[in-house]
Amino acid sequence: MRFDVPFSLRAALLTLSVVLALSTRAHSEMVRFELERREAYAGGRSFGEHGSYEMLRGRAYFEVDPKNAHNRNIVDIDLAPRNAKGVVEFSADVGILKPVDVSKSNGAVFYDVNNRGSPTCLGIIGGGADHFFARHGYIVVFSGWIAELLPNPSKYHLRAPVARDGAREITGLVLAEMTPNRDTKRLSVAHWGGHGCYEPTECGEREAKLTWRLREKDPRRPIPREQYRLTKSWPESNGVRSQLPRIDIELAGGFHSGGIYELVYEAKNPIVQGLGLAGIRDLISCFKHSLGEENPLRMSAGRVAVTFAYGFGTSQSGRCVRQFLFDGFNSDESGRIVFDGAIPHVTGGGLGFFNHRFASPTRHNTQHDHHNYPADVFPFTYGDERDPFTGRVDGILKRSRATNTVPKVFHTQSSSEYWHRSGSLVHTDPLGQRDSVLPDEVRIYTFGGAQHGPGDGSPRQRSNGQLPPNPSDYRPLMRALVVAMDAWVRDGTEPPPSVYPKIADGTLVGWREIESGWKPLPGVRYPSVIQQPEFFDRGPEFLTKRRATILPPESRGDYVVKVPRFDADNNELGTLDLPSVSVPVATFTSWNLRHRSIGAETELLSLQGGYIPFPVTERERKANGDPRLSVVERYERFDKYLERFQKATRKLVDSRYVLEEDVERLERLPWGHEKLFE
Repeated sequence: MRFDVPFSLRAALLTLSVVLALSTRAHSEMVRFELERREAYAGGRSFGEHGSYEMLRGRAYFEVDPKNAHNRNIVDIDLAPRNAKGVVEFSADVGILKPVDVSKSNGAVFYDVNNRGSPTCLGIIGGGADHFFARHGYIVVFSGWIAELLPNPSKYHLRAPVARDGAREITGLVLAEMTPNRDTKRLSVAHWGGHGCYEPTECGEREAKLTWRLREKDPRRPIPREQYRLTKSWPESNGVRSQLPRIDIELAGGFHSGGIYELVYEAKNPIVQGLGLAGIRDLISCFKHSLGEENPLRMSAGRVAVTFAYGFGTSQSGRCVRQFLFDGFNSDESGRIVFDGAIPHVTGGGLGFFNHRFASPTRHNTQHDHHNYPADVFPFTYGDERDPFTGRVDGILKRSRATNTVPKVFHTQSSSEYWHRSGSLVHTDPLGQRDSVLPDEVRIYTFGGAQHGPGDGSPRQRSNGQLPPNPSDYRPLMRALVVAMDAWVRDGTEPPPSVYPKIADGTLVGWREIESGWKPLPGVRYPSVIQQPEFFDRGPEFLTKRRATILPPESRGDYVVKVPRFDADNNELGTLDLPSVSVPVATFTSWNLRHRSIGAETELLSLQGGYIPFPVTERERKANGDPRLSVVERYERFDKYLERFQKATRKLVDSRYVLEEDVERLERLPWGHEKLFE
C-alpha cells in the first residue's frame, strides 16, 4: 500500500544555497551536507515555547569503509566501487522540519522512514491534530533510502553505486509481478508508478518468461514470447538521470483485471541497496554526535540539539525499521546506539527486500499479489524463535542485543495485519502453536476493528471491495503512543501495557470460519483465503548471501497465521479498541474481498478492511435474519449511546492510550449517529 502524504508548507520560499564543508571526524561517515533551500513552515506560525518552524531540504553525502566490521552487513559492499581513499561513496536527499532556533526543540529527532519516497508520519500520526510534531517540539527528519525511484523532485532519493565484479557486469535472475485492477494493454514492470526496474541483459530480454494465473495458488500459464514486448527508457528530472530504467511491457490482447502476471528475466548491474540502511544509520549518528559543520543540527558552544532519536515507518517503511534492527544497523561505527526508540507501524510480521542483490524495496507480500517476494520471512518475532524449516534460531533484536544497542520498541498494527500481513507471527512461534515471549524492551499494540491505513471515521461507499472500506481512524492512538515512547526513553516512565490477542487466553484463534467465532451475516461472504507466508527455496546462496538463483521460488511449506477471535457482533477480541469499535453501531472487519468488477472476487482486497452496519431496529434485524442486536435494542436512545461512548473515551485517556487533546476529536464522531435513533 502506498502512502503519499504532502508537507503543509505555506510560506514564501527563501532561496539559499549553502555548502557546509567537511570537518575532521573520529567516526561519523556523513561527510557533507548541502543545503538547497529553506522554507518557513505553517506560515511562520509560532508553536509556543518551541517558536516558529522551518523546513530544510538538502543532500547528505556519505563515505563508508567496506573493511569496517559495522559495514560488513551491507550486501555486495565488497563489490562497490571505491574512491582514492578506498571508501564507498553515496548520497541521499534530506528533509529536516525543525524549530528556527533549534535550541528550542525538545531534543529528540523523529526520523520518518519515507514510504516509496514520500513521508508518512505527518499524516499517519499528525493528521487531523493541528501540527502535532511542531507543538510537541520534535525535529522531524526524512532522507532517501531507496535507489529504484525514478527522478521526482517531490520524493526523497538514494543515489548508490552499482556492484561490479572487477571489470565485469554482475548478472542474475529477477522476478517482477504485476496485478492490474483493470483491463489494460500496457503495464509498468515495476508495478508501481515512479519506480525503475533492473535492466535486462540481451539474453534476459530475449529469453524472458511471462506467465499468467488468476489466483496465487493456480498453476502458472506461460505466455509465448512473441506475444509481448518490453520497452525501456531512462527518465530525467532537473538534469538528473534515473539510476534504473523504466521498463514497460505490452501484451497482445492485453492484461486482464485481477490476473497475476509474472515476468522472470536475467538482469544486470545490481545497486548496492543496503547502503540506504547505512545512510539512515550515519545520518542519525551525525545529528546526535557530530560537532562538525556537516551537522545542520549542531548548536553553538560545542553542543548538538539532539539527545534522543526515534525511528518510525509505515507499512513498507516500517518493515525497513525492522530490517534496520535485524541487520544490526542500530549500532553506529563507534558502537553507539542509533535509535533510542523504534515504532514499526502496520508492518505485520514482515521484513523486506531491502539489503539483497538485485533488491527491490518496493515489493511486499499480501495474499493475492506480491506473495512470492522475500518480505514475510523468518524471523518474525523480536525475541528469538526457531525456524521449523532450517532449525535456525533468530530474532529481530538478536544483533542489537549482541552490541548492547537494543532500542525501546512499540510495534503498532491494525487488526488487518492479521489477515493481510501475517501479523500474528510477530507474537507467536512460527507454527502458531504458542505465544512468544516479548523482550522487556518491546510493547505490541493491535488496533481492533481497523484496516492498514486509517480512515477518517466516516463510513464510505463500496469501491473495489465486497464491503465498504473500514472507516476507523486510529491516529489518536498513534499520537498517545509517540508521547508514551518519548517518556519511556527520556525518563523511564513505563508505557501503557501491550494489548494484542493471545493463544493462551483464547483471543487468538484459527482464521477459518469454523474456528474464528464468526457468525454468518446476510449477503456477506467470509474469506476462504489469508496471507500465510511460505518458506520459499530461492537457491543455495539466498539465506547466506541474499542472492536468488531459483525464480519463481519453490515453496517448501507454510508458516501458520492466526487472527483475533470474533465476539457476538463479529467484532474482535483481545485488541486495543477505539470508542467507535468498543461501543459499536457496526461490525468493523479487518478483511475485505475483491469485488467482481476488478476480478479474482474470492481473493482478499489488498490491505483493506470492511464495514457492516448493524440493523437499526428489531424489525429490520428480524426481516434480514441478522444475528446482531439492532442499534435501538442495544442502546435505546442516543443519549445512552453517547454516555457509553464518552465513558470508553475517558477510559482510554486514563490508561494513556489517548491524549487529552484528542478527546474532543473523538467525541465529534458519535454526533453523526444521532439520526439512527430518530
